[in-house]
Amino acid sequence: MLEELYIRNYALAEQLTVEFSSGFNILTGETGSGKSVIIGALSLVLGEKGDVINIRTGADETEVSAVVKISGNTEAEKWLEDHDIPADEGRVILRRVLKNTGRGSIYIQSVPATKNDISEFTSLLFDIHGQHEHQSLLSVENHRKLLDSFAGLEKTAESLTADFISLSNIKKEYQKLMTDEREMLREADIAAFAVREIEQAKLHPGEIEELENEHRLLSQAEKLFTHLEDIHNSLSESAGGALDGLRSGMKHIRELSSIDNLFSEYGTRLENAFYETEDVLDSLERYRNNFDFSPEKLEACDERLGEIMKLRKKYGDTIEEILEFLEESRRKVSNIENREELKAEYSERIGLLEKSVLGQASELSKKRKEAALKLQAEIQSQLKALGMPKAEFRVLVEQRLGENGRPSCGINGFDSIEFLISPNQGEPPKRLKSIASGGEISRVMLAIKSVLADKDSVDCLVFDEIDSGIGGEIAVAVGEHLYKLSKYKQILCITHLASIAVRADNHIRVCKNSVSGRTFTEIRAVSGEERKIEIARMLSGDTNADVSLKHAEELLMKASGGQEES
Repeated sequence: MLEELYIRNYALAEQLTVEFSSGFNILTGETGSGKSVIIGALSLVLGEKGDVINIRTGADETEVSAVVKISGNTEAEKWLEDHDIPADEGRVILRRVLKNTGRGSIYIQSVPATKNDISEFTSLLFDIHGQHEHQSLLSVENHRKLLDSFAGLEKTAESLTADFISLSNIKKEYQKLMTDEREMLREADIAAFAVREIEQAKLHPGEIEELENEHRLLSQAEKLFTHLEDIHNSLSESAGGALDGLRSGMKHIRELSSIDNLFSEYGTRLENAFYETEDVLDSLERYRNNFDFSPEKLEACDERLGEIMKLRKKYGDTIEEILEFLEESRRKVSNIENREELKAEYSERIGLLEKSVLGQASELSKKRKEAALKLQAEIQSQLKALGMPKAEFRVLVEQRLGENGRPSCGINGFDSIEFLISPNQGEPPKRLKSIASGGEISRVMLAIKSVLADKDSVDCLVFDEIDSGIGGEIAVAVGEHLYKLSKYKQILCITHLASIAVRADNHIRVCKNSVSGRTFTEIRAVSGEERKIEIARMLSGDTNADVSLKHAEELLMKASGGQEES
């Protein structure tokens, strides 16, 4: 639902803020007052092509922003989620700036977006009916969705789509399995060789680090033993060794302690150093005695590292990667060895899915054709009530053709579905896009939306020129249809007809004023006496005539009573 529209320097609008309510919003004003400014600005922020000619004279840029409530519109909420754009308490701010250079910027919330992004997103929220491109019903793809929704076939269609996708995926796997048997056998030989080579190596995680450490020790064994021997000589109790010196020092300290107790502490410290040094010497002795060195062991270590290096060049930088390659190769070998079994399994699954898809598609097609007759009859009836008794509406359900020109089942079944219209008797039905009159297309869309009011997820419908070429009873009928539809959707409607305007929940008046030689579009919501005066103007162009004011009052009272009865 559109809650607020802000417009700056667009056409005659220097700076406007328009607030909209739920239900039926009407915009009225004299011809040329700027009502189209509102629709044009809204269309711009919804993603239609911008034209620099609409930038207010003397301004460098135009800016339009809209506050839109999306709570409850699951498709719009999912679109935002897929694009990582958060809604703020169920609301989104759309903003578009167009510079007189032709360049501009677009934002959804504070996130920069492309024209395609904002058009795609807002197509889930708005339909503008009139001389505008932003109409979801002009998209043939939406016709199938609306027919399925009208007939209550959404779940069946979703199930068919899911099975069709599964069938397509498994057929791809089957084709992959069947392609180039020679290549598959070659891959099998390569994979089998890799399995044998890696398994024979009997690798274990961390082995490279262990071997490299062992190689470092073995290759420097002579140096290691030399240092150990030097340390032994430096620390031993033989003459000149550290232990010999410490023992001698301890003896002298004991003599000194008998003279002065102060030396007792030093004696303890020397004794600790003696035992600590003795322990280090014992540990180094055990290391030297247990160290196993032989040229053969170094050679074996070199050979093992060389073997692993060859495997690393082929299968992975680490032993973990080599072992992962082993598992992948085993799977390949297993798949190829079990190829015939896989072929049989795939064939069975393809057969079951094809049966399911064709069965669902046939049933769906039958129900669609039945629903199409009912839908087109209801829309035909609505068109008659809206002053188009000669119009012919058709819901065309034809068999879908494949690339070879033959009937085929696609992701949505057997059917190609499109809404067609012939506004005038004797002319063949054509695509909805072919309707030239803005008034006619608006009434066609109103008829369709009235029938599908509770099925269509678009929240806000904008009708421009819907009153073109109508009056009297037809205008009353159009107003009644719009009012009833506003119970399901937010309606924004520009009208020149009082019989439509009196139905509004929110009546907005647009006018032009001149200040200091410049013309400005102004806008305000009207109610009470102001609204009665505006309705009188729409009736006769004279806001002061008692007859017009009385007539306006009667229409408003009648409309109010009718709404209360509704």
